[in-house]
Amino acid sequence: MDERGAAVVVEDDADIRTLLAGLLTQSGFEVHQTSNGTDGVRAVMEHDPVIVTVDLGLPDIDGFEVARRIRRVTDAYILMLTARTEEIDTLMGLDAGADDYITKPFRPRELRARIEAMLRRPRVQQSAGPAVNGELWSTSNAPLSSQAGHGMSAGAISAPGTAPSAAPTPYSAATASEAATRHEEISYRLDGLELFPNLYRVTVEGVDVQLTPTEFILLRTLLTSRRMVRSKAQLFRTLRDEEPDAGTFVSDADERTIEVHMGNLRRKLGDDPRRPRWVETLRGVGYRSAGLPQAGDQGL
Repeated sequence: MDERGAAVVVEDDADIRTLLAGLLTQSGFEVHQTSNGTDGVRAVMEHDPVIVTVDLGLPDIDGFEVARRIRRVTDAYILMLTARTEEIDTLMGLDAGADDYITKPFRPRELRARIEAMLRRPRVQQSAGPAVNGELWSTSNAPLSSQAGHGMSAGAISAPGTAPSAAPTPYSAATASEAATRHEEISYRLDGLELFPNLYRVTVEGVDVQLTPTEFILLRTLLTSRRMVRSKAQLFRTLRDEEPDAGTFVSDADERTIEVHMGNLRRKLGDDPRRPRWVETLRGVGYRSAGLPQAGDQGL
């Protein structure tokens, strides 16, 4: 395995597939290539990649459906590639779970820059689960120290309101103490929602909510900004790992992607934009938290 982990390229054009594989290999990834969506989803499940590139126009299932299927099993970064220039296609890709998109033809330097910008975003990782009968339990059978991986293994994560498919593993008092020390930090709480920055974990009324890395960053930014309004341009610069007020160019399409990501975030949280509990929109200005978050010990 190369230093940065695995990457999967889902692309039916052989020349572009070779180009993408070469760029990712040069960036330190072990690359696995597929020419159709079905094999691409299978490769993702087999290799647990850090990043996946998905072509929109595939011979069997389209890139939207591929992204949706991939997003169900992993929090890998998804970069959508499309030859279509219509904005609706880009927005549909983001809505399907992609983190970013790039249109063909593209410059290799631009593609590499977008990949590096995505990799600077935190990834949503599973952490220790809630205390049960006074003991700390894990959502997988691996020790907490080995759960720094990025994939969501089958059976390790349950949908809200359902039981885990595998029995949880209790931790010893020493392991729990070590875990608490390693992850000790403040959390941000607002009206039943709680966000743990270092654990990349979000709960609503105590139930874990699975967010993409992009959605997590947006929510974290709003909560840590307290009631300060953040414009769409500021939020997009934050996703590029820039200072919000850096003044770098942000296109109308980039701002529209923020709207799509915020819509997906609200949907996953169950937040009604007409009566917001957590994310408030100020039309023509931007977004802010709907209340003043409280900071405190995470108290797992």
